[in-house]
Amino acid sequence: MAKKYKGPAIGIDLGTTYSCVAVWQGQNNRAEIIHNDQGKRTTPSFVAFTESQRLIGDAAKNQAASNPANTIFDAKRLIGRKYSDPVIQNDIQLWPFRVVAGKDDKPEIIVKYKGEEKCFCAEEISSMVLTKMRNIAEKFLGSTVENAVVTVPAYFNDSQRKATKDAGAIAGLNVIRIINEPTAAALAYGLQKRANCVEERNIFIFDLGGGTFDVSLLTIKNNVFDVKATAGDTHLGGEDFDNRMVGHFVMEFKRKHNKDLSGNSRALRRLRTACERAKRTLSFDTDAAIDIDSLYEGIDFQSSLTRAKFEKLNLDLFEKCIKTVESCLTDSKISKSSVDDVVLVGGSSRIPKMQQLLQDFFMWKDLCLSINPDEAVAYGAAVQASLLCEESDNSLNLVLLDVTPLSLGTAVRGDAMSVVIPRNTSVPVKRSEVYVTTEDDISNIFFTVYEGERLKASENNLLGSFNFSIPPAPKGHIPVEVCFSIDVDGILNVSAKEESGGNEKDITITSEKGRLTTLEIERMIQEAENFKNEDMKFMKKVEVVNGLDDYLYNMRKVMKDGSVSSMLNSIDKMKINSAMIKGKLLIDGKQDEEAFVFVDFRKELESIFESAMEKINKSYSDEESD
Repeated sequence: MAKKYKGPAIGIDLGTTYSCVAVWQGQNNRAEIIHNDQGKRTTPSFVAFTESQRLIGDAAKNQAASNPANTIFDAKRLIGRKYSDPVIQNDIQLWPFRVVAGKDDKPEIIVKYKGEEKCFCAEEISSMVLTKMRNIAEKFLGSTVENAVVTVPAYFNDSQRKATKDAGAIAGLNVIRIINEPTAAALAYGLQKRANCVEERNIFIFDLGGGTFDVSLLTIKNNVFDVKATAGDTHLGGEDFDNRMVGHFVMEFKRKHNKDLSGNSRALRRLRTACERAKRTLSFDTDAAIDIDSLYEGIDFQSSLTRAKFEKLNLDLFEKCIKTVESCLTDSKISKSSVDDVVLVGGSSRIPKMQQLLQDFFMWKDLCLSINPDEAVAYGAAVQASLLCEESDNSLNLVLLDVTPLSLGTAVRGDAMSVVIPRNTSVPVKRSEVYVTTEDDISNIFFTVYEGERLKASENNLLGSFNFSIPPAPKGHIPVEVCFSIDVDGILNVSAKEESGGNEKDITITSEKGRLTTLEIERMIQEAENFKNEDMKFMKKVEVVNGLDDYLYNMRKVMKDGSVSSMLNSIDKMKINSAMIKGKLLIDGKQDEEAFVFVDFRKELESIFESAMEKINKSYSDEESD
C-alpha cells in the first residue's frame, strides 16, 4: 500500500514555458486549477534578476525584452543534462543568457543581480518556479503546503527525474511522487470523460508542449489506468517551432535591410515574442502579422506569415512527432484501429497541421479536444496528490500502472549492453540477472549502469557505477546476482550479491557526475531562503515607498485647496513645501535606500503636516468659540 502523507498535497505541472498548479477539492469532487496573482491559470516558467530584485512568472516574462541577459527560461531543457550535450550546445546559440560549464560538466547559468555576477544551476531556477507555484497554492488554500506531486515528460531519464526532485527539495517541497505528464493527462481525461468506465478503452495521449513531446498509450477499465507504452522527445515542442520562425524573419530582415540582428539579444527577444504571438494566431487564422517598432538600429520591421508557410517551416518536426506516435503503437502491440480515443494535451497540440497529420494517421478518427490542453497535466497531478494524502476526503479508488520509458542494464564484456529491465516495463518493478567473472583471480567487479536502447553500452546514458568485492577465484566460479529495482517515481536502485551468500551491496544510483550532492542541496535551500527574505524585504520596501507616495499625493491635494493654504502661516507653508520636495526627491532618486529611511521620513512628514493641520483646527475652534 502506498504511503500516506499528512497535510494538503498539490499537483504541479512544471512546464518548459508555462507551469500550472492544482489541488483536489473533495467537497466538489474535482481538481481546482489555481489562478495566480494575475488571475491567470498558467504561469510563465521565467525567472529574472534586476539591480534591485528577483522576479518570477509574468513579471519576469514581461520585462524579458529589456533585460534579456538576466531573464532565464527553458530551465527544463537544461535540467539533468551535461554542458557538452549537443542539444545544450545548440540551445546556447539561441539563448540570450550565458550558460557555462561548471563542475563535472554541469551547465550553469550566469546572471547579474544587484551589481554582482551570480551562478545558478537549472535545479535552482526550476526551484524558483516551483516556489512560485507553491506560493500561489498557499494563498488559495490559506495554509502551508509541503507535499506535492510534480510531473515530468515520460521520456525524462533517471538523472532528469532526480534533478527535478532536487529542485522540489530546494523549493522546500516534499515531492511525494514524480508522475509522467501523459499519464497525468490520462487521469484527468479518465475522470472528466470516462469516469467508472466498465468496458476496456484504449486511450492514446498526444502531449506536445512548449519544450517537450510525449505520447503514451493506456488502457482504462474499472478505474485501473494501465500504461502500455510510452515514447517521446525531451527536446521537441513549441519553442522549436518559434525558433524556425525567428530564423526565417532574421533572414528576411537581413535580405530587406542588409543588417544581421542575430547577435542582438534584445532584438531577438522582441522578435521571438512576436513570433510566439503569431504562432498562436495561426492556430485559428490563416495569416498573422509581425509588426515591431525600432527592432534593430532604429529600423521598424513589418512582415507577415501565412499558415502554409509556417507549416512548411516546421513540417519535418511535425512528421517527427508522427514517427514517435507510430513507434509507441508498435511497442504497445496495439493497432491504430484499436485506439478508442486520441486525447490532445499541451499548447502546441492546437496547431491545425499537427491535428490534421494525427487525424490522417488514425484513419480520420475524431480527436478529443474537450479537455483543456494547458491544464490537464496539473489536474491529473492533483488527483495523484489527493490519492497519496491522508486527509483526502474524496472517494477516488484509482489504480495507476505506469512504465519505465528507457531500457536499463549494465555493460558486459565487449562493451555490450545487457538489458535487465526493458523499456515500457510496468513500474514499480524489480528484475535480476546473474553475471560471472570473465577473468581468473580478480578481487572486484566494476559495474556500470546505463539506460538507453543502443546495443553498445557506452553509447547509452551512464547513470552510475560501483565496485563489488569478491574473493579471488577462477573465472566463471563466482556468480553475482545484480538486481535492478525502479520505484513509483521511476528512480532506480541497484543491488548486487554473491549467489553463494557472501558479499552484498545495495546502492541507489546517485553518484553520476552532475548530480547535486546533499551538501549542495542544503546550500541551495539556504540560498532559496535568503532569496525569500530578500523578496519579502523588497516587497515591504515597495509597500513603504508606495505608502509615502500616496501620503505625498494627499498632501499636495490638501495644499492645492486655497482655503486650507490661506490659513497656514508662512513658516508652516515653507516647511510643508520643503518636506514635499524632499519626499519627491527621495522617492525618485534614492530607491536603493533601506525601507526604514522611507519610514522615518514619513514619520517626520506626518509630524510637520499634522502639526500644521492642528493649528488650523485650533484656529477654527477659537473662531467658533468667539
